[in-house]
This record gives sequence, C-alpha cells and structure tokens, in this order.
Amino acid sequence: MTKQISYSAPAKVILSGEHAVVYGKPALVSALDFRLKIRVWKDKKNSKDEIILMIAKNVKSYLNEQKINFEDKPFGYEINSTIPIKQRLGSSAAFCVAATAAFLEFYSGRNFEKEIINNIAYQCEKYFHINASGVDNSVSCFGGLIFYRKEFEFLKNISSLNFKIPKKIEEGLYLIDSGNPVESTGYLVNNVVGGKYNKSPRLVEEILNDIEKTTKRMVVSIVKEDREFFAKSLIDNQIFLDMLGVVSDKAKKLLKNLKSYGYGKVTGGGGKKEGSGYMLFITDKPKVLEKYCKNKNIKFFKFKQSYEGVKKELI
Repeated sequence: MTKQISYSAPAKVILSGEHAVVYGKPALVSALDFRLKIRVWKDKKNSKDEIILMIAKNVKSYLNEQKINFEDKPFGYEINSTIPIKQRLGSSAAFCVAATAAFLEFYSGRNFEKEIINNIAYQCEKYFHINASGVDNSVSCFGGLIFYRKEFEFLKNISSLNFKIPKKIEEGLYLIDSGNPVESTGYLVNNVVGGKYNKSPRLVEEILNDIEKTTKRMVVSIVKEDREFFAKSLIDNQIFLDMLGVVSDKAKKLLKNLKSYGYGKVTGGGGKKEGSGYMLFITDKPKVLEKYCKNKNIKFFKFKQSYEGVKKELI
C-alpha cells in the first residue's frame, strides 16, 4: 500500500486589528475549531494544479537552500475541509500551512519545527494575498490565541498567548454571516484602505492608532475575564473599521437588526459593496439570537477556539 502523509491546520478569526496589522499595528487572532486536512502520496503522475505545485516548489526551494537531502517525486493529493471559504476565515492560510507541513515530510522524510513551516507557508500565502501580513498563516500554524505584529518583512513578533478566551466570554460568542464579499482582501487593503491612506494619511493614521489601543484593551478584557470590556472593544473596533470603509451597508444593516441581542464587528478584510463576510458577535441571549437567525435564514455558528495548530494526522 502506498504510504500516505496527512496534516491538518485550523481556521482563524481576527478578534481585533484587521487592516491595521498591515501598517505595523498588532492583531489579536484566535484559531477556530474548523480544520483543513490534506493527504499526500507518491503517484505515477504529478498533479497539474498550479496552486499545489506552487506550494511544493516553495518547499523544495527551502530544502535546496538548506542543503537538506530530499527525493523529488510525483505526488497525488486529497483535501478535506470544514472551513467556510471566501469568508475571511483563513481557508487559504490553513491550506498553505497544512500542505507545507505535508510536503516537507513527503520529500525529506523528516518532521520540521512550526517556525519553519510557518515561514514557508507565509511565502505561499502571498500567492493568494500579495500583501499578506502573515497573521493568518501564523495562527493557523501555532493555534490558540496569537498576538501578532509585523514590523518589517524580516521582523515579525508572533506571541502565542498562554491563556484562553474565558468561558464567560466564549459562551456568548458567535460568527454570523453578513454575506459573501465581492472584493478580494487585496483590493480592500490596497485600493480601499490604501487609497484612503494616500488621500488622508493623518486621519487614517489616527484610526490605525485607535485600532491598536482597542486590540490591547481586548487582550486586557480576556485576561481579566471582563465580558463588558470585551464587548466594548468589539463595538469600538467596528466603528474604526467602518471609518476605514471596509464595512458594507448590508453588514451595517444586519448589525442594526441584531442590536437588541448584542454587539458585533466585521472580522477579516471585510467587504464594501455586498456582504462583509462573517461578523464576530457577542450576546447574553444565545437562544433568542439563534432563533432569530434561523427564522431569518441567516447563517451562523457558535464560536469555538482551537488550541491546536498544524498537526500530523493518523491515516
């Protein structure tokens, strides 16, 4: 029987700091309990999918640079994922991380540290998002809560926090679908926020500084298990994202309709013309909120942290 190698990696959700993270500000990110799994095996013919070939090429380039012996062999592969796609939940990052880990072992027969997997996966993630900050692949690789800041391309501070979102906060957290964004994350980063920055750098810099303060306050709210402070951080973060122009009218209307149940914010790149993807929402009326969403055919799911990053799966 052909030997198969399998790895999986989790989804992510940005709790605070999206867009600001591109400008050197911190982001607080959590791994989500949805996973993408990839299996790789030696095959007679190589796959012709350009994306998977790109990841394999990056892995082989690393092995060459490090003078690590490896066997360049054709492969087949299979992907299974529970991560919603095109919803700013890190499906491409999880794919890059899991595939990188699988190909490193597939070619070399060795296991590698997460730091190495993450560095290669970051280069792969740029295929999907040219100006990728590196935060998505980092949380998918390491899991848990990540406090991330990118100072320069060569200097990234990835801090795996040694605490979790407390139960009293997590039990009221949901992700609610505001609709698929029509814009790519790259467009929102470069054209929307980047365009606004070029026109009004001082104003945008102030907004980014306010987002940084909000991100730090959210960390404090988690450490202190302060639900009200956490909710206030969500509200503030949403206001600042709206000021950056990455929240659609559709998403704002949905938040207004949900106002009697709690508070929320867009998470990830957002969206301007149609939906803004999933929104992080906190409520003290979970059953009532669920009933409302079901009656209105609004997709949602319960927020559940993942404490595991990339990991090898048993076949």
